[in-house]
Amino acid sequence: MIQRTIPTWQSISWQEELSSLITDPADLLERLELPESLLESAQKANKLFPLRVTQSYASRIKPGDIDDPLLKQVLPLGAELTSPASYTADPLAEQSFNPAPGVIHKYHGRVLLISASQCAINCRYCFRRHFDYQANTPSRAEWQEALRYIAGNESIDEVILSGGDPLAVSDKQMQWLVDQIAAIPHVTRLRIHTRLPVVLPNRITSELVNTLVKTRLQCVIVVHVNHAAEIDEHVHNRLKILKKANITLLNQSVLLKGVNDSASCLVSLSKRLFSCGILPYYLHLLDKVTGAAHFDVDEASAIALHNHLLAALPGYLVPKLVREVPNAASKTAVYGAEHNLGYTNN
Repeated sequence: MIQRTIPTWQSISWQEELSSLITDPADLLERLELPESLLESAQKANKLFPLRVTQSYASRIKPGDIDDPLLKQVLPLGAELTSPASYTADPLAEQSFNPAPGVIHKYHGRVLLISASQCAINCRYCFRRHFDYQANTPSRAEWQEALRYIAGNESIDEVILSGGDPLAVSDKQMQWLVDQIAAIPHVTRLRIHTRLPVVLPNRITSELVNTLVKTRLQCVIVVHVNHAAEIDEHVHNRLKILKKANITLLNQSVLLKGVNDSASCLVSLSKRLFSCGILPYYLHLLDKVTGAAHFDVDEASAIALHNHLLAALPGYLVPKLVREVPNAASKTAVYGAEHNLGYTNN
């Protein structure tokens, strides 16, 4: 009998894997058998926004393939060193909606808590790559200030945990935070925006699932997957645990040049997500953050791709094509000229 070899990262705890991230561009290039000529520019870009990649995510990248769609999301590139003037450090003007440490309150009825200052991987297109996490990582005392802010505003019925990645906190801290939010009577829903179930699947522990199942709050987890290749068998199995616990699962993607800007990629992604019990939610146009201009897909191309999805897939598998506009009341839907609508708020 031929025994299957279990990758090392599958047999260690999520905390151990989180503490052993790939952070040196030279290590990543060597591991993936990529040209040494990429190293100098990668090191320069790394100083602007550090490389962070989990062992499990790196295992899904094809060695020797500079065009691998997963690699492009994490490898620092020289293209990050220059940006058009229209690309800024705070493209969504979040500093204007920061009423208390760790709180972003942009939209009616829901508030976002920055519940962790780090991610398991650093996506090179991240709109918060320049965010001041040091000023928005609350202590327990400051958490009380954030919770008082929510308790004092009865229009808020949904709390969104974001970051960084909220699942980077311990199970104990997550339990405490969920309990504190559940103690606010007018809050009915808890939404968690996370990439960890995909890039660090061992994070889906029984303790985490129990916390989310036992709370009185309705729980929604919004994962972030841009390409079907990000979901291997191990990720699939961990996502199914959440689905079996009756936790609502949604996905948001970013449309990225060279990663998923083809109809076939997006169709495959929607089908792969649904096989895990996840409904496609949003397909975002790129936020114009400094260092990410090389990922931009023009609006006309984005609309054409979305129209293809509408024709190729049932409606429940078609994500909304949206962009974020500073000071808008919600995400802003993007439509083709044939709708005669231009932009409308969804």
